[in-house]
Amino acid sequence: MHILLNKTSMVPIYEQLIDQIKKEIISGELKDDEMLPSVRTLSGELRISSLTVKKAYDKLEEEGFVITVHGKGTFVAATDHQLAMEARRKSVEEEMAAAIDKAIALGMSKEEILEIATIIMEEY
Repeated sequence: MHILLNKTSMVPIYEQLIDQIKKEIISGELKDDEMLPSVRTLSGELRISSLTVKKAYDKLEEEGFVITVHGKGTFVAATDHQLAMEARRKSVEEEMAAAIDKAIALGMSKEEILEIATIIMEEY
């Protein structure tokens, strides 16, 4: 796992951790049934409280992203591929919406934004 936490961010550490683990699961970097680092190991690596990691793992389990087996560890839950595709799509939509919000804030018109999108798509 590649976790980078911004300790000066207004977003709580456990939420940053949740978001990054979800992204790795959705992108396929973390595979079905792959074991996550133990709470103690990850808290040591990130130099954060083990309670913070535990809270993130618990929340991920509530949302169905991981499964914790007592005495064995926390594992990536086997994903429903349709659900995973929907999550990827939602992620892309959110990033595009943020880019569009930024363009509108800069005073760009709908036509200018669509022109940029068209130019970018032509590169693919």
